[in-house]
Amino acid sequence: MLDSIKKIFANTEEDRRPAGAKPDISREKSSVLFEKAKKYFPGGVNSPVRAFKSVYGTPLFIEKGDGCFLWDVDGNQFIDFCCSWGPLILGHNHSKIKEAVTIALEKGLSFGAPTALENELAELILKHNKYIERLRFVSSGTEAVMSAIRLARGYTKRDKIIKFEGCYHGHSDALLVKAGSGLVTFGETSSLGVPKAFANETIVVGLNDKEALSKAFEDFKGEIAAVIIEGVPANNGLLLQSKEYIQFLREITQTHGSLLIFDEVITGFRLGFEGAAAYYGIQPDILTYGKIIGGGMPVGAYGASAELMSYISPDGGVYQAGTLSGNPVAMAAGIAQLTELSKAGFYKDLNKKTEEFVTAIQRYVSAKNYKVTLFHVASIFWIAFTDQEQIQTACAIDPKSIEKYKILHRELLNRGVYLGPSGYEVGFVSAAHTKIELEKAKRAIFESLDVVFS
Repeated sequence: MLDSIKKIFANTEEDRRPAGAKPDISREKSSVLFEKAKKYFPGGVNSPVRAFKSVYGTPLFIEKGDGCFLWDVDGNQFIDFCCSWGPLILGHNHSKIKEAVTIALEKGLSFGAPTALENELAELILKHNKYIERLRFVSSGTEAVMSAIRLARGYTKRDKIIKFEGCYHGHSDALLVKAGSGLVTFGETSSLGVPKAFANETIVVGLNDKEALSKAFEDFKGEIAAVIIEGVPANNGLLLQSKEYIQFLREITQTHGSLLIFDEVITGFRLGFEGAAAYYGIQPDILTYGKIIGGGMPVGAYGASAELMSYISPDGGVYQAGTLSGNPVAMAAGIAQLTELSKAGFYKDLNKKTEEFVTAIQRYVSAKNYKVTLFHVASIFWIAFTDQEQIQTACAIDPKSIEKYKILHRELLNRGVYLGPSGYEVGFVSAAHTKIELEKAKRAIFESLDVVFS
């Protein structure tokens, strides 16, 4: 009798979980902190995706990181493939970065004035990157892209820009837009507070669509300042574009006197020291970079030819400034980080490790006939619940497949593996991930996928 009553009222989320699911890790302290945070911050977070709206449970509040590991406030340990959304290519708490930051801290946090550290980091970057001749440090990837757009408009004396559906370029007004209906559309605001007039200066086309891009240049002849694309679109799945298509972007922009901007906030120093520009062997006009420069410290940069960068104030009329630009602590961290990245064999070893990791998982899902494809480039990977061998546009992603990622994410957390809390986000392998940890992660992924498809 008691058992039958239990069955009637068995209506909790735990009771509905698939066979083989692991018990949830403790989130007691994280949950308390999250409830408290809701009193201070919108949604309880300082960046939207951290709210765990796309996955199960409350956000995990992280206490520390070391190597390839994270620990939350409840004492749970995870193998981390989020890596602070990519920049921790050396892993957490790297000894040389920590030492460099400590030395810089002893001399002061911020001066709002030039330091020799800025010169040293700039020289290190320019010495190993033939795609830029001058650069300007800023405080974030969003700021870098915003400044690059302003430079393009100032240089060409045109106002309109073209972006692609599925590419994210930070939260500045001109780029926080989405596609409307039709082959070529003015961008529609994707956030309250973005004036329609601003969005109307942004034209949105689909990725991998030459016809749409050609039509945009015909419809707005002589009005387009720049075309901007992520080096490899990696904010809405991993949408790998062909070299032939990227070459087409280069040619059509040159034909129409527009600039080509590579947003390399994710791909810069991640695909290789020279990022996607070297990966494709194509020279963009302006390149933007993000916090990977500083090993996770708040920093970004944009660069171009000496001629283009001469338009930036104080040399030229395109204004851009920042008290924390070239912050000495961030510069010190950057010198330590990029020195390691510039060493012979660094990317070869990292990319090989990632290739083996991804191939093993793909072999497993293929043997099981699971509808899963792992896309990857260099040390970036994306687990997609699809049997398509190629996904190059945002609209090719089935929204229903994200429901499976929710289960995967939960099961992986319960097995000690941390991925970004959204099925549209990519994962990153770092130099700190050893074969032992990658083997443990693979086993956890195998078990979790078995639960997803049980």
